[in-house]
Amino acid sequence: MKLYNSPVAPNPRRVRIFLAEKGVAVPTENVDLALSQQHDPAFAALNPLRRIPALALDSGEIICESVAICRYFEEIQPEPPLFGRDALEKALVEMWQRRAELEFFFPIALAFRHSHPAMVEMEKPQIPQLVELNRPRAIAFARFLDSELANRRYLAGNAFSIADITALVAADFAKPARIKFPDDLVHFARWRADVSARPSAAA
Repeated sequence: MKLYNSPVAPNPRRVRIFLAEKGVAVPTENVDLALSQQHDPAFAALNPLRRIPALALDSGEIICESVAICRYFEEIQPEPPLFGRDALEKALVEMWQRRAELEFFFPIALAFRHSHPAMVEMEKPQIPQLVELNRPRAIAFARFLDSELANRRYLAGNAFSIADITALVAADFAKPARIKFPDDLVHFARWRADVSARPSAAA
């Protein structure tokens, strides 16, 4: 088994945090995005979409997409559960994971991809209007999270989940995207400090 990783990209970090929470160690091979190694024929044969992360199983199967990789490990090692325990918890985690991805992670990623100088060669053309559109969207969702987190510890309830992992990685990725969250989001800030203090956040 091998995880194709990048130490700088947000999606592989989601998987690393998930694995750290599970206490699972997987051999990794870094793909250097700055050198466009994701376009090398050897990697393209593993993932024709040329994206990371990718998980190569001993059977020869390749699993791509960060949440799909996390689901695989949830199934083979259920404890601790990060996708919920019962039908309701699983539905709530799925709901909040989807919200965190669509309304927070993606706008921040778009703001980064269309503004950062390091992305000039990867994102052609860079569209400034997308930056101006998505930065306010990310801040608006952080404000929404602030109101929700006034009533519970984590996004989907009182247990840490994949939804918190996605939202944490997105919130941290806001810095290189040059998005600053308002200081009055006290519940959002409390949640962020809490999840950032978990040992897995350093994975």
